[in-house]
Amino acid sequence: METMNIIIAGVGGQGLVLATKIIAEAAFQAGFDVKTNDVVGLSQRGGTVWGSVKFGDQVHSPNVLPGTGDLLLGMDPLEALRWSHLLKKDGRIILNTRRVYPTPVLLEKEAYPEEAVESLPERFAVTSLDAAKEAKESGNAKAANTVLLGVLSAHLPIAEEIWMRVLKANVPPKAVEENLRAFARGREYDH
Repeated sequence: METMNIIIAGVGGQGLVLATKIIAEAAFQAGFDVKTNDVVGLSQRGGTVWGSVKFGDQVHSPNVLPGTGDLLLGMDPLEALRWSHLLKKDGRIILNTRRVYPTPVLLEKEAYPEEAVESLPERFAVTSLDAAKEAKESGNAKAANTVLLGVLSAHLPIAEEIWMRVLKANVPPKAVEENLRAFARGREYDH
């Protein structure tokens, strides 16, 4: 199998580190060579965070070079825009439409790049959804990243039962059932 290059982009507090871990562990349990990294130095609530997961028959580096990404899991629209340069021309973005406005926008010192975010579907295949709304409807509004993982999983060669096993091992025991429902909701999302 050719290497699958995934970028995960969001802001602190959205569960990006856990999402990156779950993707990597699912790929590993599916028998792939896996490399991963994430940048969490700015992970205070609202700060930029990103990660990558690469998997395939043999992977030498976790770095996704510009123009080589297959999938971008955008937990925030602005962060998806910021990292979209890493995607291939036919790359796909799984886009959470729920926005976290950066401080300069909140202080009205900068405008939100509305047009640039809205132009993403002109350059890439985009599956957009309000992940928090979908998570709330599945029983736990905090499981938005799990909904996004469900959508992402439908585009990866990893069996659903592996995803379920990895989720059960990585989410708090009291939230397992809600996360499994959130994952299923994302996996079945119309994409």
